[in-house]
Amino acid sequence: MTRQTLITGASGFVGRHLRGALSQAGHHVTASTCDVTDRQAVIAEFAAASPAVVVHLAAQASVATSWSEPTQTRQVNVDGTKNVLDAAAACGTSRVLFASSADVYGAVTPDQCPLKEDSPLKPASPYATSKAEAEQLCLQAATEHQLDVIRVRAFPHIGPGQSDRFVASALARKIATAERSGDCRVTVGNLSAQRDFCDARDVVRAYILLAEHGTAGEAYNVCTGHAAPIQSLAAKLASMSNATIEFVEDRHLFRPVDLPVLVGDHGKLSLAT
Repeated sequence: MTRQTLITGASGFVGRHLRGALSQAGHHVTASTCDVTDRQAVIAEFAAASPAVVVHLAAQASVATSWSEPTQTRQVNVDGTKNVLDAAAACGTSRVLFASSADVYGAVTPDQCPLKEDSPLKPASPYATSKAEAEQLCLQAATEHQLDVIRVRAFPHIGPGQSDRFVASALARKIATAERSGDCRVTVGNLSAQRDFCDARDVVRAYILLAEHGTAGEAYNVCTGHAAPIQSLAAKLASMSNATIEFVEDRHLFRPVDLPVLVGDHGKLSLAT
């Protein structure tokens, strides 16, 4: 079925994968070119495109950056989401899929995992707080505009084309640089943290399925249900190198608040799709 789908953040890491997957699935894709904080530009672009579905990916997505740039993070992630929701309601969009984050669950203990969608939201970074606040705007839009909005809490995802602001790509780049330079010491942050890593190509498949089959107003985890320590990711990447890599802990690379474990329950997603 051909559908007119508009993607914000279409030039980003996940956006590029989503554009290709949607096109293959028969959707006519419009890649938004607006700065989502420019309210009038967003409204005008949505009115011209008249999309049936909006997938809102545009965000300041780095937790680390959110600590140094909390105001800009909030402007993009909260104010920008408000603009997108209002523009979608004004142009008659039938469904909005909002890409939230598993970071909204905050610092949890292993006995609280795997996390379900009704787990408490306890954001522990400016990024996570902005995503939790944006989720509230989604619920408000459903009441105010009767807008059909689905919130998707994606757990950490990795894959081709990801920026080295994120852990897997950062480690890969450091290892490659160490191999070329001959200095095989690689500085790292907290490798003991455990994460539920997904492949970005699986994440966009989940987005497409939820756009078709998700229930209005609901939140869905996108995850594998299994966590691994970042140490194991680092070791796997190091095993691909021709050099003998030595990881050296650097406390300056630790975040002000680091989540020790993050693993989700995908039962609701699996049931819906």
